[in-house]
Amino acid sequence: MNGKVNASKLALELIRDGMTLGIGSGSTVEIFLNMLGERIKREGLIVYGIPSSYQAMHLAIKNGIKIADLLEREPDICIDGADQVDSKLNCIKGGGAAMTREKILAFASKKVVIIVDESKLSEKINIHVPVEVMPFAYGFVFRKLSEFCRPKLREGKGKVGPIITDNGNFILDCDFG
Repeated sequence: MNGKVNASKLALELIRDGMTLGIGSGSTVEIFLNMLGERIKREGLIVYGIPSSYQAMHLAIKNGIKIADLLEREPDICIDGADQVDSKLNCIKGGGAAMTREKILAFASKKVVIIVDESKLSEKINIHVPVEVMPFAYGFVFRKLSEFCRPKLREGKGKVGPIITDNGNFILDCDFG
């Protein structure tokens, strides 16, 4: 946890009054947003945020960030976490099932900051790669992915059926090992 807090403090130094943030999802982003919320209260900053998920939107509102969208504002900086980062800085995203919107925000932003601690670093990527799939295309995509990896539909814990993303899609976790 200390690594996430320390990395979040460094990212917080990049935020200026009037900035627009692309806001990722997950536990690391939650730490960052809570710290940013304290700074907003203390310094009276105005910060706009374009959230990647309903979780991110809730946290942004709770922390005094004004909600915006890509139609009205271009993100100055995208703040996000990652599930794993290799030695070439390739990132795996999608553990929280918001990776499509996160990737769009990263692409739209002038600068991208991925906050990770040492537990997320690896010499090479060795975890499943999540792929977001429209329900309509599920069977086709599953068959095509099966030709070169082992896809598995991500299912909810304690509920029947697949995890549904904020976009209404499924997640296939693909094992390339």
